[in-house]
Amino acid sequence: MTLNEWFTKGLAERTYVHNMEKNRGNLLTVYNQYAIHQKEKELLQKLQKKKLRALVITADWCGDAMVNVPIFMRIANEALIDARYFIRDENLDLMDQYLTNGTARSIPIIVIIDQDGNEVGKWGPRSAEAQRFVDEKKPDKDAPDYEEAFQVFAKEAAHHYTTDRYLWKDIEKEIVEVLAKI
Repeated sequence: MTLNEWFTKGLAERTYVHNMEKNRGNLLTVYNQYAIHQKEKELLQKLQKKKLRALVITADWCGDAMVNVPIFMRIANEALIDARYFIRDENLDLMDQYLTNGTARSIPIIVIIDQDGNEVGKWGPRSAEAQRFVDEKKPDKDAPDYEEAFQVFAKEAAHHYTTDRYLWKDIEKEIVEVLAKI
């Protein structure tokens, strides 16, 4: 299936958010508190005439999606990027085209396409700053108390992701850098 064909099958932004069951509150916290910086707004407004579109592979249970997706939504709105959202586990044929390190179904993945359906940019699953946080805090899967430790990590990550404006700026910077190359 082509990216154009995939695009027609995706969920609209509001549908995706309204259908969320797990992290909607946290996603909306970031969405409502995050603001694009003026310098980036000017660059994004220049992209409006390109009529870009995006396929966003995501899931509402994902902490990375909880912070990255609302920031992308604001960026997309500013650049007039028409985005469609795809639940990862319901769209594995699409997901498997964008594996992280060739093996991991890490999300979110944001695929930017032009009007002809050509991929012109890709970002995800997390910014360098978010990766540093995860590398430092996430428990080792082989630890005997992994499940309990992971629950503690998930709560700490949710708090960090919904309050750390430096992290939000890092995410914005990386997504805008991808868009600036288009």
